[in-house]
Amino acid sequence: MPPRNTPRLHLREMTDDDLDEMAALLGDSRVMEYYPHPKDRTEVAEWIRWSRRSYAEHGFGLWLVETRTGEFIGDCGLTWQTVNGIPHLEVGYHVKAAAQGKGFATEAARACVDHARDLAVSPVLVAVIHHDNRPSQRVADKLGMHRNPDLRHKSPVHDVFSLDL
Repeated sequence: MPPRNTPRLHLREMTDDDLDEMAALLGDSRVMEYYPHPKDRTEVAEWIRWSRRSYAEHGFGLWLVETRTGEFIGDCGLTWQTVNGIPHLEVGYHVKAAAQGKGFATEAARACVDHARDLAVSPVLVAVIHHDNRPSQRVADKLGMHRNPDLRHKSPVHDVFSLDL
């Protein structure tokens, strides 16, 4: 089950029919600026399969984010990430370039934080963010997350933000 709808957004499970929109999102060099590289269609198809496996295995994953009128915005959700060598529940988000700066990432991520609290599968929520990615750091700040120097990701260029649930 995805999180509840927000005033402007609807989150739903990804399907194979979302490949074109997800490929445009994850293939955009602006959206993927802090990743090793933009993803090609094969990598995006695997991203969708990975999300669908996560729904089946954990009951959550990255959900497709649309406006309440059906406009594609991006993805946002909950996944397990390795921090300090053990799994931690993470909130992650990607918003298409044309929709950035309008509060969509914060709104979708806030719905995911509430959903994580409802699920009660972890006492802490993290966000693993590249240390130069100020927009994502601002979203984490708005969620009430703080850079946690006690938590380390395997990548030295990423900081871990956390929030007690």
